[in-house]
Amino acid sequence: MQFEGYISLALYFLAMLGIGLFAYRQSTSDISGYILGGRQVSPQVTALSAGASDMSGWMLMGLPGAMYLSGFDALYIAIGLVAGALANYLLVAPKLRVYTEVADDSLTVPEFFAKRFGKSDARVRIVSAAIIVMFFTLYTSAGLVAGGKLFESAFDVQYQWGLLITLGVVVSYTLLGGFLAVSMTDFVQGCIMFVALVLVPVVAFTEFDSIAQMNNAAYESIPGLAASWEGITLIGLVSSLAWGLGYFGQPHIIVRFMAIRSVKAISTARNIGMSWMLVTITGALGTGFVGIAYANQFGLAIDDPETIFIVFSQLLFHPLISGFLMAAILAAIMSTISSQLLVSASSLTEDIYRVVSKKQVSESDTVKIGRFGVAGVAIAALLLALDSSNTILSLVSNAWAGFGAAFGPLVLFCLYKRDLTHNAALAGIISGAATVLFWIYVPVLEDGKTLSSAIYEIIPGFAVSTVTLWLFSAMGKTPSSEVSSMFSEANRELANQQS
Repeated sequence: MQFEGYISLALYFLAMLGIGLFAYRQSTSDISGYILGGRQVSPQVTALSAGASDMSGWMLMGLPGAMYLSGFDALYIAIGLVAGALANYLLVAPKLRVYTEVADDSLTVPEFFAKRFGKSDARVRIVSAAIIVMFFTLYTSAGLVAGGKLFESAFDVQYQWGLLITLGVVVSYTLLGGFLAVSMTDFVQGCIMFVALVLVPVVAFTEFDSIAQMNNAAYESIPGLAASWEGITLIGLVSSLAWGLGYFGQPHIIVRFMAIRSVKAISTARNIGMSWMLVTITGALGTGFVGIAYANQFGLAIDDPETIFIVFSQLLFHPLISGFLMAAILAAIMSTISSQLLVSASSLTEDIYRVVSKKQVSESDTVKIGRFGVAGVAIAALLLALDSSNTILSLVSNAWAGFGAAFGPLVLFCLYKRDLTHNAALAGIISGAATVLFWIYVPVLEDGKTLSSAIYEIIPGFAVSTVTLWLFSAMGKTPSSEVSSMFSEANRELANQQS
């Protein structure tokens, strides 16, 4: 990359650090401000920060790479994600915003799980916090792999140095500004991603004389591409669409619903967020498809399909614009990493340290402990990411399934089933997470393959967790009057705020 590109990147880094410093001065004097921004986040920031933290580096690298490799099969993943995101806004967002405040102002997802049963130190809190830290360490490593590949491919920087640069910037502004810094930087990063995912496929398409020429080049490159519409199996279709189930259980996404300033603002956030998602996910798929055609038409060799966006950025644009597009990839990567680090640190601080130690800790000291948690999870993720052979999409899919199965059914049951019991919640989390881990890592099929090679692990995990929650609740005791009254109060408050 030429000098002008480095200027664009330098300005981007300075902007992110500047936002972190601003947020440090605004919101980190108490733990509520550090973790949830004081529940005063605007719908615009909520929508784009939820989208940007959701999509991460897999949007600009993993999904175009999947389209490049498998053709239209990747489209079904996109359809599942869009449907899941919309359902999350409709089913979870309003109730969760109200319920977490009614439940003694719960600041984290594990804290809400515990206070939902009238206990601040319930076992479900520690277990869910431990699962958050485990899967987010894996998830964060996926973002770092994307950052390492970016610097290696675009800047000829050694992969390990790319990891350190990516991690260094994102940890800096997350440590400084907490949730407000993460949300504000996500908003800016979401805007950058939007522009980039419109610009790249459109400019790449203009290299062809017509749509017909582009389609012919793509179908010649992959003979089975046209048949991939009809050739997908039922299990493959269900596995792809099932990505949408994961949304209900992603802590770094649903925590945005807890922080938005009001229930009425959620509809605005939904309209903005879904519009943003439709455009960006179409752009990502378009980048992969045009990449197939371009490589065949112009004899372009692509060693790693997950770098097709980077290749286009370098080939088709002025160095100054190329630097902006590289910043878009970093924006996607950093927006997700920062959200995951903050949620992990919140769980370590609020849900493990405070519950286990039972010490009275001042607000300022709690924030300091949270910052140490950010650094600790970052280091663990860095060690996992040192293996550059990992693919971004596979790492993301594993963590996505883990959260979706462990927490997705429980979030819905907490919000909609009055007689849910604490033992049921605990069993649901453990059974969902254990099923996913068994599916991913235990080689029970021929040739040492795991069950995840046959069907996406979120499907059995989500199903097992749902059945477990239902059965344990049916066999358990009736919730106390205090818990029932809190459930009723949350529903009344939701109705009042929606009217």
